[in-house]
Amino acid sequence: MDQPFRFELLHVDKHTGARRGRFFTPHGVIETPAYMPVGTQATVKAMTPRDLDDVKAQIILSNTYHLYLRPGHELVKEAGGLHKFMHWDKPILTDSGGFQVFSLAGINDIREDGVMFRSHIDGSKHFFTPEKVMEIEEALGADIAMCFDECADPHKDHAYAVRAMDRTHRWAERCQKAHTRPDQALFGIVQGSVYPDLRIESAKTLASMDFIGYGIGGLSVGEPKPVMYDMLETIRPYMPENKPRYLMGVGSPDCLLEGVLRGIDLFDCVLQTRSARNGLALTRSGRLMLRNKTFEHDFSPIEEGCDCYACRNFTRAYIRHLIKADEILAAQLVSMHNLRFSLKLMEDARTAIENDCYADFAAELLERKLF
Repeated sequence: MDQPFRFELLHVDKHTGARRGRFFTPHGVIETPAYMPVGTQATVKAMTPRDLDDVKAQIILSNTYHLYLRPGHELVKEAGGLHKFMHWDKPILTDSGGFQVFSLAGINDIREDGVMFRSHIDGSKHFFTPEKVMEIEEALGADIAMCFDECADPHKDHAYAVRAMDRTHRWAERCQKAHTRPDQALFGIVQGSVYPDLRIESAKTLASMDFIGYGIGGLSVGEPKPVMYDMLETIRPYMPENKPRYLMGVGSPDCLLEGVLRGIDLFDCVLQTRSARNGLALTRSGRLMLRNKTFEHDFSPIEEGCDCYACRNFTRAYIRHLIKADEILAAQLVSMHNLRFSLKLMEDARTAIENDCYADFAAELLERKLF
């Protein structure tokens, strides 16, 4: 019987080590490096599944913590799983709630056996253990499930980072024991905060556990970008070559380019859709704040040459009008563009890697200060 998951490393850029791969899942093949749009609550904001197909999204991400609170994982399971519930027939990844351990630090209590969350919706208490998270993620039925981890605050000291990392490793073992679905890939998560020795230790420990793939967590959570890049360089020699590498919660254009340069295969970020709802468009000439008056009489598309639905059919002047009139269509159109921009950036990155010219490709774009 064929394994439902397989990662093929197709080419490594001979100058940079950037990786071109292919990850096989039960709901389709993911060409890497790839950006994953974020659908936290079983929807990518302002986008229908048809829209996501149109921008050529390969995989989307949803959030275990939020879907557990609302509508509940049992309801999603009753609906036939997340794919059927949200009418998306391509791959899905669910994170574990580990980021909420960090982002909701003020309303949760971390213990050795798990985390007591206080709901941001109604204040009710919910205890997450590695075993409980595996139960939730298996009910949701995504193609890729992340281990429950402790995302460490980068501003805390080494001793704290050690405790968080060790707990992450113990929880990873518990997740492996509790996880039972062969049609769902379980990824471990490398932690270690901003400390090189801990990052190396975590990478080695997780690699020895032989997960199908690996997340790199606890970055882009408040530390300077050069520190994040240093951490990626630090762990790179210790990450298994034959497994996909996922930099969690990172996806601004500059970070996508820099991450691929350092051997990352998968990314996700809410920036593309969040920025769109504020009228900010991403282009290869830099950011455009489309609500600005300078675009009032600009009848060109958001970006010349872009093949997204918004750029094929509408002008900056029209979209500015929608923004000023507070029309929902504004968020839809700019979201379509920003997502297509990021997905096309990764398509072009894959081509550059195949041609061993990724260094020049990335340098030329980074010089433009895209973000």
